[in-house]
Amino acid sequence: MNRTSLFSASVLLALGAALLPGNVVGQQKSVKEQLVGTWTFVSSTTKLPDGSPAWGTNPKGLLIFTENGYFSSQIVRSDLPKFASNNRAQGTPEENRSVVQGSIATFGKYTVDDTKKTYTLKFEGSSFPNRAETEQTRAFEITADELKVANPSTSMGGSSELVYRRAK
Repeated sequence: MNRTSLFSASVLLALGAALLPGNVVGQQKSVKEQLVGTWTFVSSTTKLPDGSPAWGTNPKGLLIFTENGYFSSQIVRSDLPKFASNNRAQGTPEENRSVVQGSIATFGKYTVDDTKKTYTLKFEGSSFPNRAETEQTRAFEITADELKVANPSTSMGGSSELVYRRAK
């Protein structure tokens, strides 16, 4: 094969690969792009002092990461008791305690370190006031539609692994 033929074949191969719909280069997303979206809460390794799961047997929750760097997270036990008064400002001490211990909500800004596969949360507000105006870095792993997050310091003390699924 002469040089012209070799050059022509190389150009055609490169052009063909670039135009393929399954072009791998065009499909690769940054770590942040993979994280952006809405995730539903599945489970956590956090335990109560008696050893039972902190979020009960059927927890509910959302974790949302926006493209422009904001996050929002809510986790609640599915077995929270309804308030007898039907007014959250008139909850009994027991009802209020159940809600405080059975839910957490946080929001703020986040940044992603692509190399370390971590994100840093800058909490602007939280239903656990000690979390507000603090930062926390968490390692994470995304496999298909599953997000695993290592929380180094939970609002209940200790560390935990949280599992989410991408909302569809």
